[in-house]
Amino acid sequence: MAWYYILAICVGALAFWILLSAVFYKLFFKRFYDILFSGLAILILSPLYILLIIVGAIKMKGNPFFCQLRPGKINKKTGKEKIFKLIKFRTMTCEKDSEGNLLPDEKRLTKYGKFLRASSLDELLELFNIFIGNMSLIGPRPLLVEYLPYYTEEERHRHDIRPGLTGLAQVNGRNNIEWGKRFQFDVFYVKHISLWLDIKILLLTVKKVFLHSDIADDTRISEGNFANCRKEENKQQ
Repeated sequence: MAWYYILAICVGALAFWILLSAVFYKLFFKRFYDILFSGLAILILSPLYILLIIVGAIKMKGNPFFCQLRPGKINKKTGKEKIFKLIKFRTMTCEKDSEGNLLPDEKRLTKYGKFLRASSLDELLELFNIFIGNMSLIGPRPLLVEYLPYYTEEERHRHDIRPGLTGLAQVNGRNNIEWGKRFQFDVFYVKHISLWLDIKILLLTVKKVFLHSDIADDTRISEGNFANCRKEENKQQ
């Protein structure tokens, strides 16, 4: 068989696979690619994981891991979000004051921690969350459990799908956009999931990681003020 026949068959098979992926993306292939790519990434990055664990244990003077409960996809039977344990590399120490309270974020955030955040290396362990099914590569970022009572009915639709390692809000400002706009991006994504949109978000995410853009050093800016903002809004109504 001539080489061009083989090439034509390969191109045709690839085109058919892409078409199949696009048509059945939300139903099947989104999760398929989550498992495939997160599994491959974990294998390829395993030496880096080992290095970051060792360096992190030294820099953080102990446990290099940060684990926190986060809400995931809504269970259709219970109507409630599945709570899972998100895992990241620790970027702040556990230093406390004389009364046993944790010091402010800015005092516990080390230069090493800033490097992890700027390079997004602290997020790499979430690939395990993706592989086991708690998260997806692309989707609304998983926020804090304490935020659940403050979502509007429309905003809560962000939990109709698995939360993501990156998402539409992250490539449109990340921590530099106000909460209402961030949730609008999340809900828009939930309603318009497609292979092409995920590819676009993935490429934009790679660009932002290399440019180190929209990074917040203070977690109170990125995660710690939504409940307070919503409380203030309720008081004004």
